[in-house]
This record gives sequence, C-alpha cells and structure tokens, in this order.
Amino acid sequence: MLATGFLFSFNLLHAQQQDKSKRPSPPATVTQKINSGATVTIDYSQPSVKGRTIGKDVEPFKDSVWRMGANEATVFSTDKDVTINGQKLPAGKYSLFGVWTDKGYDLIFNTVYKIWGTQHWENHQKDILKVPATITTSKASTEKLTYTIDKSGLVTLKWGPEVISFNVK
Repeated sequence: MLATGFLFSFNLLHAQQQDKSKRPSPPATVTQKINSGATVTIDYSQPSVKGRTIGKDVEPFKDSVWRMGANEATVFSTDKDVTINGQKLPAGKYSLFGVWTDKGYDLIFNTVYKIWGTQHWENHQKDILKVPATITTSKASTEKLTYTIDKSGLVTLKWGPEVISFNVK
C-alpha cells in the first residue's frame, strides 16, 4: 500500500514537471505566413523581467551567447528557403542564439535544435548562419519576453526595454 502511494505521488510529480505551461518561463509559439509565401514559426520560452536589469542581472549579457528565450533552445523554423537580413537560410528547423556586442547584435542559426538552450558551445560547429540584427531600446518595457512576426517578415523580440529585430524574406 505504501509503495502504491509512493508510485502515485512520483507519477503525479513527474507529470507536473512535464507540463511546461507550469514553468516560471512558460512556452510560447508565434507563426506567420509572410509575404514571400514562407511560413515562419518561433518556439520559445518566455522569461519575465521581474524587476531585474537586462544585461546586469539577467541575460542577455554582453559578449555571451544567449538562447534568446529560456529553458530549451529557441527554435526558428521555415517551410521554404528564406533570407535573414539578406543572407540565405534553407528551409528547416534551427536553434536561434544571439550575441550582444559593442558593435550591435548577432543572430546565430544552428542546425541542432533539440537541445537545452545553454548547449550552444557543444554544438557550435553546426552553426549554419551568423547575421547581424538590430538592437534598440524602447521607453516601454515588456515584462514577458515576446516575439512577433508581421506579414512583411519583420521579426521582433521585445524584453524589458530591449528590442531585437531582423527581416525574413
């Protein structure tokens, strides 16, 4: 009887841990069919700022690779070949990483996408594209990290005062 109760409790706890919507940084997805005809999807997890300072208390930090979300790697997928800020990216699924430098912001697309978000270094040899993006600061602060994709292909990540954007065509 005790063993049955233990197994029931263990299974219930395991099921709760598998429910990603209960995480502090829950999963989110944005999908858009852009004007070029490609369907672009970004699967990510949404951390909250919670009073922290981006770049000081919480990622992204300058000159460090960031998963551009939380938990598992952010996944960028497209059903057709596209260009990212003018550079070619074949149709497929990719992990999306970023690096904030003194010169701006760089995006990294990697062919290994079913990984924990901090595992870029172990897979860096599978980077397929590195392209500059635009980073600006907004007067309005966004509490939960949020991606948007508009029909023109403009992808925008907003988190805290930071706004990172790039064009998909």
